[in-house]
Amino acid sequence: MVALIGLPRLVKATPLELFTYFGKKIMKLKPSLWAIVCSALLLSACGDTEDKDPSFLDGNQQSGIKDASTSGLNNGAGINGSAMGGSLPNGGGPANLGPEFSDPNNPLSKRIVYFMLDSSQVLQDFVPVVAAHAQYLIANPSQHVVLEGNSDERGSREYNIALGEKRAKSVAEMMKIQGVSESQISTVSYGEEKPAVSGNDESAWEQNRRVEITYQGQ
Repeated sequence: MVALIGLPRLVKATPLELFTYFGKKIMKLKPSLWAIVCSALLLSACGDTEDKDPSFLDGNQQSGIKDASTSGLNNGAGINGSAMGGSLPNGGGPANLGPEFSDPNNPLSKRIVYFMLDSSQVLQDFVPVVAAHAQYLIANPSQHVVLEGNSDERGSREYNIALGEKRAKSVAEMMKIQGVSESQISTVSYGEEKPAVSGNDESAWEQNRRVEITYQGQ
């Protein structure tokens, strides 16, 4: 962790340390301001930490698929959070959730975080979504979420279970950095076992690479 010793220590800190340090400093900001700052810091941090575990780097060799940089969402053009939607068909939780969860203009109405191929990095489009749910959980400590990690069908079953778990944990870590209690979050991975869309093409795969944020009853 970064110590409060002065500028030299901050200069030598890794991007993830800076994200954690400044994240704690700005936790009390309004959700909209936090989301903006969180986006900038997260993109820098994830660039150094993404998929350094060899067990996640060898997915292309296991499955024979292309690298995410060339065949990610929308034929490598990246993912658009608005275009992908992100609302759960069944509402994603009990009926006692507030009206903000059904307001399409409120980020709380989005409860799916999508990912690029073979990646567990939370993309910029979905940082405000995760931040909004984190702030809601902080304000409602009796609420609990299950973060359900999923993958598309390519790759071995073991690899996809591990990748789904890593995706769920990435979202969980973002929430905990913002101040959500660990007791409010559970993670589970279904790998390729629970596809949102059936199909064997990119239009289906890109909707199956996801984490669903599901609220549990009180």
